[in-house]
Amino acid sequence: MAQNFKTAWGDYDFPRISTRWIRYAALGLLIILLLATSFYQIKPEEIGVILRFGKFVRTTEPGLHLKLPLGIERLIRVPVQRQLKLEFGFRTARPGIKSEYYVNEETKKESLMLTGDLNVVVVEWIVQYKIKDPYKFLFKVRDPVQTFRAMTEAVVRQIVGDASVDEVITFGRASLAAEAMRELQKLVDIYELGLEVNQLIFQDVNPPDPVKPSFNEVNQALQEKERKINEAWAEYNQEIPRAQGEAEQMIRAAEGFAAERVNNARGDATRFISIYREYSKAPAVTRKRLYLETLNEVLAGIEKKIIVDESQKNLVPLLNLGEEVKK
Repeated sequence: MAQNFKTAWGDYDFPRISTRWIRYAALGLLIILLLATSFYQIKPEEIGVILRFGKFVRTTEPGLHLKLPLGIERLIRVPVQRQLKLEFGFRTARPGIKSEYYVNEETKKESLMLTGDLNVVVVEWIVQYKIKDPYKFLFKVRDPVQTFRAMTEAVVRQIVGDASVDEVITFGRASLAAEAMRELQKLVDIYELGLEVNQLIFQDVNPPDPVKPSFNEVNQALQEKERKINEAWAEYNQEIPRAQGEAEQMIRAAEGFAAERVNNARGDATRFISIYREYSKAPAVTRKRLYLETLNEVLAGIEKKIIVDESQKNLVPLLNLGEEVKK
């Protein structure tokens, strides 16, 4: 039956809704609610943590999954593959190709530190990390990110406090950052934060503004010292091998000359011995042969030869030796 209601424009009859359709509608809504609260999707960079009545029961990998509906099981998404970052001494106002940063009183307190030789420095650094164990990250510590921030600041202050100001500002920054990262990872593992420290970088390390000009002069002097040392080593590495090569060349030349002289002396001695043996067998013949061989060698180098009888007298005026001198 329709019910009759009076309005300002007259009577209006509302149709009566059947209870069967109400049950169908309620059942449909219940089915939709069950489906909506049962299926869930995990992204590739996430891990799903399932709680049943607030208690951890399992983790789920990326993909489509099913859980108990109506709040019996609750899903927490944990970005385990995402690279996370904490900044100390500054904050990023707007990231981009030219990122913008800002510094306030809170960040100044983070960055102001005392070194081992009782000097004050301003240290700005960043820490990059990932969530390694979702269960430990969610349930072992009440506020893991804030705890991790406090751990990081404590470790860096300890490392900087054990080093000299020259190490922190100039040549020791990389080694100090690596040491701080190792110590931070040990502390994270002890407190079971479920995090993995990927990188700790000292972005900027400077002295306080009132003494910055003096420190810059010291830094420039150290850089000049390093440059001079590198130039000296470069010249050393150039001159020493060349000198060693020249010395080796002279040694080899001397050894070759010595071998040549020894071989020549041995050859001359062997030749003299052989000549002596022949001479002892036939002295007259050998002496004449040596005389003729010597004349053959000497006369070969004379351009003009004059042969005379040994009994000839007054020969010198006839030779015209003056013409030979003029030539």
